[in-house]
Amino acid sequence: MIRRLAAGPAEGWLSLGLVLLMCLTMAWAVDDVAPVMGRGAFTDFLAWAAVGGVLFGFAGPKVGWGRWRTYLIGAIAAALVVPLMVGGILVKNGSFQERFEAIATAAANAFNDLVILGQAFTQEYGHHLLIIGLFVWGTSMFAAYATFGHRRPLSAIVLIGVVLVINMSLTVINQLGYLIIYSLASLFLLIQSHALEEQAEWLRRRIGDPVAVAGIYFRGGSLFIAIAVAGSLLLTRTASSDPLAGAWDGVSAGVVDWSRSIAKFLPGGPNSRNLGAEFGDDTQIRGFWVGDGSVDATIQLSPGERDRLYWRAVTFDQFDLNSWRSTSESEVVKLRDEALFADSQDVVPSTVATREIQFTVTPSGYAGTAILSPLMPASVDQVSTVKTLGKGAYFAGLRRNASSSPYRVTAVIPITDGSVEGGLEENRLRVAGNDYPLEIRDLYLDVPAGSMGPDARELLADIVAGLPEGDRTNPYDIAKTMETRFRSPEFSYKTNVQDLPCAEQRLSTVECFARYKEGYCQYYATTMAIFLRELGIPTRIADGYLPGERDVRTGQETLRALDRHEWVEVYFPGFGWVPFDPTGGGVATLGALPSGAPIESAQPRPSSSRGPASSSRATRDPRNGPDGTFGAASTTGKGPSAGLLGAVAVLLAIILTALAFVVWRRGPRGQTTPDRAYGTVTRIASRLGYGPRPTQTVYEYAGALGEALPEARPALETVAHAKVESTYGRGVLGADRLVALREAERRLRVSLLRLIFRRGRRRGRPGGR
Repeated sequence: MIRRLAAGPAEGWLSLGLVLLMCLTMAWAVDDVAPVMGRGAFTDFLAWAAVGGVLFGFAGPKVGWGRWRTYLIGAIAAALVVPLMVGGILVKNGSFQERFEAIATAAANAFNDLVILGQAFTQEYGHHLLIIGLFVWGTSMFAAYATFGHRRPLSAIVLIGVVLVINMSLTVINQLGYLIIYSLASLFLLIQSHALEEQAEWLRRRIGDPVAVAGIYFRGGSLFIAIAVAGSLLLTRTASSDPLAGAWDGVSAGVVDWSRSIAKFLPGGPNSRNLGAEFGDDTQIRGFWVGDGSVDATIQLSPGERDRLYWRAVTFDQFDLNSWRSTSESEVVKLRDEALFADSQDVVPSTVATREIQFTVTPSGYAGTAILSPLMPASVDQVSTVKTLGKGAYFAGLRRNASSSPYRVTAVIPITDGSVEGGLEENRLRVAGNDYPLEIRDLYLDVPAGSMGPDARELLADIVAGLPEGDRTNPYDIAKTMETRFRSPEFSYKTNVQDLPCAEQRLSTVECFARYKEGYCQYYATTMAIFLRELGIPTRIADGYLPGERDVRTGQETLRALDRHEWVEVYFPGFGWVPFDPTGGGVATLGALPSGAPIESAQPRPSSSRGPASSSRATRDPRNGPDGTFGAASTTGKGPSAGLLGAVAVLLAIILTALAFVVWRRGPRGQTTPDRAYGTVTRIASRLGYGPRPTQTVYEYAGALGEALPEARPALETVAHAKVESTYGRGVLGADRLVALREAERRLRVSLLRLIFRRGRRRGRPGGR
């Protein structure tokens, strides 16, 4: 064995280098996307993970290990090495113990946040690095073993190619260079493999010069590769198509919805490709805002419509420190043109002057199932589902049950003209008071523990101190002053703030924004909403679109992915919900209301208790501290025990093993042929580390395999005789022979599984050296 390794593997050191290059290309491509928090330095270790996987996948078959032993030992090594790599990122210059403790804590916290507490988002990121690292290691190990164990380099090429294409389809970064490197390595690997097979065949048959035939393969193959790559590059530079730009256009809405439902378990970064608009039961604040110029919807309004409208899709009532969610309690199906919110207390009150507008929305590509409308939609020309919250049926969302076909909406919006009686104006809102309904206070005043840290409390106190003495308890003046303050140059609008250490410091979104004063619409709106709730003013978050590009003459308005937006809605007694947009950087387009004539009224009474204290739904997470930070995760008394999880794992393993045995036992289906029976034998045996040598004849292989499984010799001989007689003798088997062949194939499907339990170096096995 030592002499063979010193002389090099039979496949050649070039094959090892090419497999390693393909796996490194995959690791570099994933690293280039910076999938975890947008920080490329976090995933620099992936190249080393790829090297480790290749080395174990290569060494296993060379020292006589079978497939499963190689994978088992490689998995154990990955479980030891990859956590050390990731731990080194979480704990700089930490000891081995500190690294293991860091990654274990990160994984436990993530499980606690996402599974036990049911949060929509977790600030932990170590578990993402661990999963990606193990994936790269495992993929590389499979590719190496497929090449050197099974001698099937095509399997390795297909797998890595699929990973690269999927990675390219999910990012906006140009990764053509990685695809070129992978293509060159994979093509040369195929040439090397075929050249070695031909060389072995010539040696076995003693015809010609084996070295000469290998040289012919390499020269001709290299010329072909050069022409193919040059032609591809030329086509890439001259063609106007972008094949991956619409990678998700043909994907059904159900598939995309499913992928988004598990998004909280997946890493994300600012380089991710936009999959279209989606409005669900929660919205995560990830530290970046992805949007491009792609069209999400086209809206046809009445020609001449001049009001700039915010297009709302859903609202959120519950804040979870770094995400919002809707605790919708009711879903009611409405027929075509049926009144949607006839019994809701969320409609614009009759004391407010309103007007009715009609418009048609045409989704582009996949734009989700949410129905867009400014404030409260009255009816829609499709069967739809209304989602409401509480006994007052407060708006949570409205979605259509049809596909992406256009839909027509009738909506009622308040008139913001001070000259119209009952029009919405500032002075009328100033005297609205704060005598909120009990259910409004219960639903929209919750401030979870940990939301407000010292910087957030200091900023809130400074905003209130900037108000005139008589306006410090007036909800409208507080909200308007807060909106103006956030729009000021004091705060910087940035769509990517993942460079801020908020995740490492475990800060809530509000505390992060108050401390660093950078962020995008979610940061602005979330901070304003929680500040207002802290002062006892009911507030919720609205998710939808900014006003799009409109042709006033035709009334056609275009909403693009970059128009996706979140803002604030504040409740005023007698007026309902009024939108405010605190987002700075010139993003907000919501204009000021007319001031109106002064209205004499008593000053609103100050709130007797702040939001958290007055809300029966306020949740107190013992992991969170009073300073806006997350505390350490505690799993005491929470979640299943380790013993229970182990028992469940063992039970699942038994069930899967039984199912696998039943599948194997049921045997071949369809017509049995000699080629199929022989192919079944070689395929199963190869997967278990007993594949045929390129130089072995059918009889030689069956005899060698019979030495490993003496009890299977009769069935192997039946298959081998049938294969040789039909392939080389051009014979046709009779009905009795076919029945015997089918039974032999059935027995071998089970008998070959015994190869898993063979020990030792397995000298003389079919695939040995």
